Amino acid sequence: MKIAVMGAGAVGCYYGGLLARAGHEVVLIARPVHVEAIRAHGLRLETRSFDEQVRLEASSDPAAVAGAQLVLFCVKSTDTESAAAAIAPHLAPEALVLTLQNGVDNDIRLQPLLPQEVSASVVYVATAMAGPGHVRHHGRGELVIATGSRSAALAACLAAAGIPTEISDNVRGALWAKLLLNCAYNALSAITQLPYGQLVLQPGVTDTLADVVAECLAVARADGVLIPGDVPAAVRAIAQTMPGQFSSTAQDMARGKPSEIDHLNGFVLRRGAALGIATPVNRMLWTLVKALEAKAAPKL
Repeated sequence: MKIAVMGAGAVGCYYGGLLARAGHEVVLIARPVHVEAIRAHGLRLETRSFDEQVRLEASSDPAAVAGAQLVLFCVKSTDTESAAAAIAPHLAPEALVLTLQNGVDNDIRLQPLLPQEVSASVVYVATAMAGPGHVRHHGRGELVIATGSRSAALAACLAAAGIPTEISDNVRGALWAKLLLNCAYNALSAITQLPYGQLVLQPGVTDTLADVVAECLAVARADGVLIPGDVPAAVRAIAQTMPGQFSSTAQDMARGKPSEIDHLNGFVLRRGAALGIATPVNRMLWTLVKALEAKAAPKL
């Protein structure tokens, strides 16, 4: 299968690398610094079980999606609309676009912009770019994908590449469950520049995590969203299963890049306001991250 990864950062490179390693024709659409390294040496895919140079195509041109049967859409939530406009003229009519993004509404925002089928997924993986063309995997790696006409075939394809995949008829609830984890950890990891394992050892952090989760659950209930599983247990497990992981927001802030905070705690803040639910802890975390971004902006 020909597969394109639009916005191949750490998440896209990880899943694209696994699919290429499984024999699929993969092109990563990424920043020039990564494209140059991948073209010269292949993608270095460093996981807990292997460390390999995976040969695959790479481009910085969105037109490279042409002919792909599957597009993994991995851009930042802030770039969803602009990335859709960039790939729209080049997408094959039969392409399936699978969103692998933070936030809960990217597929909803994307579908009106593309005539192709758009499907949502929830990503549970800890990865980071360790250098140009070098992705390092810290833990997990499973996906939850939405029920659809092609979901069974897609899940089988992903599983054969070593990507555990579950099909869910409540992917919106699963996206909210992931949003809860991001709202709990991302801003605090960014503000402190601590990985999850060290973060939870700091005074007051576990109580703050609980407060964030309680607000998110209240907003989700008011929005009619059914969140599956034991949310408090899932929040605790993150620090245990990914102790060395810095949040994506922390990584963005460390590099002086704009974060996705508007689509994490900021999204909960907006939905809470619309539904009449107070979210003071989420508001404070959003405010602090935005203030730190503003402070760093003159240096960019």
